Formats: sequence, C-alpha cells, structure tokens
Amino acid sequence: MFCNQCEQASRGVGCSSAVGVCGKDADVQSLQDIILFGLKGMAAYAHHARRLGKSDPAVSAFLEEALFSTMTNVNFDIPTLFELAMQLGQHNLRVMEMLDEAHVETFGKPSPTQVREGTLAGPGILITGHDLLDLADLLKQLEGTNIKVYTHGEMLPAHMYPKLREHPNLAGQYGSAWQEQRKEFAAFPGPILATTNCVLIPTPAYADRLFTTRATAVPGGTRLTTNDFSALIAKAKTCPPCVDNLVRTTTVGFHRSVLLDAAPTIVQAVKDGKISHFYVIGGCDGAEPGRNYFSDYAAATPPDSFILTLGCGKYRIRNQEHGTLLGLPRLLDMGQCNDAYGAIAVAIALAKAFNCSVNELPLTLCISWFEQKAVAVLLTLLSLGVKGISIGPNPPAFVTPNVFKILQEKFDLKLTGNDGRRDVALSLQQIPA
Repeated sequence: MFCNQCEQASRGVGCSSAVGVCGKDADVQSLQDIILFGLKGMAAYAHHARRLGKSDPAVSAFLEEALFSTMTNVNFDIPTLFELAMQLGQHNLRVMEMLDEAHVETFGKPSPTQVREGTLAGPGILITGHDLLDLADLLKQLEGTNIKVYTHGEMLPAHMYPKLREHPNLAGQYGSAWQEQRKEFAAFPGPILATTNCVLIPTPAYADRLFTTRATAVPGGTRLTTNDFSALIAKAKTCPPCVDNLVRTTTVGFHRSVLLDAAPTIVQAVKDGKISHFYVIGGCDGAEPGRNYFSDYAAATPPDSFILTLGCGKYRIRNQEHGTLLGLPRLLDMGQCNDAYGAIAVAIALAKAFNCSVNELPLTLCISWFEQKAVAVLLTLLSLGVKGISIGPNPPAFVTPNVFKILQEKFDLKLTGNDGRRDVALSLQQIPA
C-alpha cells in the first residue's frame, strides 16, 4: 500500500519519507520512479514509430522487463535499478532512431525551409502535438477543399519534411508553446486537433472546437478513435474563417541529416577559429517561473557560436534575434523533442572528425526539464557517457539527494543556476583545448 508521501513521489511531487512503498527506502523508490517516467516517454516515441511501421522486439521485451522491475517486492537493489535506467537510455536511443528513420522514409528527407507564421483568409484547422501521421492523414482528407491547416507547438518541425510542406492545404504555423494554448486556442476561430500529450483541459471558449486522437482525451473535447477526420472537417466548415494576418517568417529544418551533410564545412570552420562553441538549448518547457533562464542563456551566447534547439523549449529562445554565422542562422531548429537523436548523431560525428570524445567537444548542453520524455532523453544521454549536462530550472522532484549525488559523481550532472548569462561565460572558460 502506498503512503501518501510516496503517492506524491510517484506523481513527481516528491517524497520526504525515509521509507517508501512496502519498506523500500526513498532512494530505491526514486530510481524506480526514474525508470517508470522514462518508460512513459520511451513508450510515447515507440508508439509513434510503430504507427509508421517501425518496431523492435528487443525494445518491446525491455519495456516489459523494466516495468516488471518496478512492481512491489521485485527489486530493492540500487545498482541493479541504476543499470536498468542506463539500459532504458540505450533502448530509447534505438526508439528515437527508428522514429527518425520512419519520419524520413515516410515524409522525405528534411531540409531548411521558411515557414509563414500567422493565418490566411478562409477556413482553418489548427493541429498540435507530435504525431506527423495524423497531420498527413488530415491533409490527405482535405485535398480539394479550401481549408488550411496550421501547425502549433511541437508540430512546427513538420514543415521540414517535403511531402508535408508541399501539400497545398498546409499553410504555416500559428501560435507557440503548449502552455500558451488556452489563450492561443481561444483566439483561433476554427477547430483544433490535439494528437498527443501537451494538451490542456480546454476552457469553454473553445472546448466544443477541440478534437483529440486515440489515447489523447480531455473533458469537453471530442475524441476520435480513428483517423477519420470528417467530423473535424465538418466543424471547420461551420466555424468563422481565419483572417489574413502575417506575423513573421522563420526558418526551421536543420535536421541531423542537414547538419551531417555540412559536417566537413563545420569541422573546418572550427579548426579555422570561425566557430567557437556549440550550445544545445531546448527540451521540454513549462510555465512555472525561472524558465527565463534559458532565454537569458541563449541571449548571452557569443556571435561566433551556434545554438542547436529542439523540443518545445525552443519557444523560450526562438523569438530572440540571434543573427547569422557562416551564412546560416545561429539558431538551428533541429525539430521535435524526439529529434534529440539527431543532436546526439551530430555530436558523435563531430567527435569522430576531431578524434576526441563527445565530452571533449566545444559543446554545452543546457536542457529545459519538464516531463516524461525529458527523462527518457536524459537517460539516453547519460547512457552514452555524456557529462556536464545542465538541467533545470528545478531539480526533478522524484530524484532524492542521494540519487542525484550519484548522477553528479558519475556524469557531472548539474542544475541550472539563476543567472544564464553568467553560466554562458563559465562554459566558455571551460572549452577544451
């Protein structure tokens, strides 16, 4: 039976008890929570990959075994649980690789592209979440109509895939991150389709216009169990039209394949002293105070450095003017949170080119921490031996001081401070020779 404190810990609130579930100490409970949250994130990625025809029996077997390890009276051993957490990171790497392959094979090789932000005059549908197959199916069902589709939040990277962006019904991007949706969805006149996590319980202003798919569901919304979007399309025909409103044009699409193709040029630019540093700033964003740290951090990066960003954390920094370097935007949008695989692939390729380890590269990872997918991605990075990662703005509530100490000792894992500009200066002082 769960004590109240441990129920709180399982929800990520934190447990102050020295003894958790059925006599387990807090550190055992903490590691099991890390595994559980990581499995949730990995399952989300695996679900997307499977829907696109990609799966791996080894991943499925591990999901079962790791989940079994968290049952009552199965595993009280901290070293074993830590080992399972690292295995989870490796299996999540495989899952992200499968999803990356599926996206490229299904929607075409990504390339940088300019995205129109705002709306066009006429009926429109807003789509949010992560599932690109839902977007593709919606666009197919809209062919021959004048209804435009606008991406929101983590759907923005859809524009980098040619088979999606070239569809005549895909019109651009509207709005920003998930935590702004109550305001942005209320202002959008047409129906909204939420395909995955990062959807909020709607307000009365738009609840009757909010549709969800499969496992995604909210009170007041309309849940679709199949990809028959006829009800959504019918709703769009009865809603007031969008107005012609161009907000701006931005560039996205710096997928790993784009950067790997440019790797020889990038390596030579580093050798020639034209690139001083690489920063990965992104991750899973939230609404609580303190996340301006990432905006301040990005603003302080030197003009001869590149910022790689992915996930909804990009919305903390994409409204800043970062300028260009070597004819490219200094802020390189690599895609969704699952495209962390791409950042890993680029880092490994650069390390190979420089004949060094990833930890010896002029590379700093500053990751915005929020939900289960962030746990899975962090475990992947740690399982690869990446050190010196900063996460924040708050420590994970389900990680006890002792477990965090282990992570600090093994991986030099750090919490972000409260002064992003100072921390950038420190990172530049620590560039390997």
